[in-house]
Amino acid sequence: MAFREYKVGARMFGLAFGSSMFITLYMPAVDIASVSATTTAMERQLAFGRVGGFSYEDPFLRGHGKPVTVDIVLDPKTGAAIEPTRAYVYTPEIPFPNGVRHPRILGELPSELSVSKGRMTDADEAQGAVFVVRETTREGISVPYIENVTATRGWTPEATLARADDKNRAFIGKGKIMFVREGCWWCHTMLPEQTQDWQYFGAPPMLGDFNGESPTAFGSDRKGPDLTHVGSRNSSREWMMLHFFNPRLVQPHSIMPRYDYMWGDVDADGRPIDYDAWRAAYDEYEAGNTIYPPEVPVPAVDSEARALIDFIINLK
Repeated sequence: MAFREYKVGARMFGLAFGSSMFITLYMPAVDIASVSATTTAMERQLAFGRVGGFSYEDPFLRGHGKPVTVDIVLDPKTGAAIEPTRAYVYTPEIPFPNGVRHPRILGELPSELSVSKGRMTDADEAQGAVFVVRETTREGISVPYIENVTATRGWTPEATLARADDKNRAFIGKGKIMFVREGCWWCHTMLPEQTQDWQYFGAPPMLGDFNGESPTAFGSDRKGPDLTHVGSRNSSREWMMLHFFNPRLVQPHSIMPRYDYMWGDVDADGRPIDYDAWRAAYDEYEAGNTIYPPEVPVPAVDSEARALIDFIINLK
């Protein structure tokens, strides 16, 4: 009978802890699974790829195994003009997102349409595929679905990439990895509160906007502004470039750290970046000895900075 009270207390603690985890983790998952994915959810998961954080194909969070988002105006197969289309290109062996692997999480109607009309499940990771998000009407209601245009229209990953030059390509999935890895969600939320936030940051997301996304990036604090619709408020790639290289270039009293190291060794033209010389020139500018700050190098296409900027600008 010794220590009976401790045994009872330990059991009560275990019950309370287990119940709280059930309420915190399991019940929200049931709620999300019970709603249909929105157009936003489908676009997000197709742009982000299978996992937007730590994964076995990218254990060091370098942005490997992610799709390329492209905007095209010419049919990749025929070359004919088409309506401006955003496509998500998965080259061979790039893991498909959760909604493609497990259609049921998209919801009853979106799943049915994605399989029957969009031929989504015909996609083969070994061969690669191209996806787009479409909408159709059922009983007067607009229903989004995923179309595997490799199966329906013959758009191959290689041909689709060939129709988009660099300015029409975005490495959004890789950029989310950078966002998570660098801890941006420690200071920025992506979930406006139901207060005056709506007036400044825009409408909060709906539950169905997160189907298939893993993990979400709601954030944990708000030392910086909410980023849910930041691409709608500021779509200037040049401003973002300055801001990430050194936030004090655009906001003198910013507490955000520099992310210049994400530029790598060379700029977009292949020229070596001399960080010591740049910082020395910036110190002269900050001290008031020069009128203009030094120019910020344009990040290379394969740089982490380019991917992070792509991700932020596409938050709309």
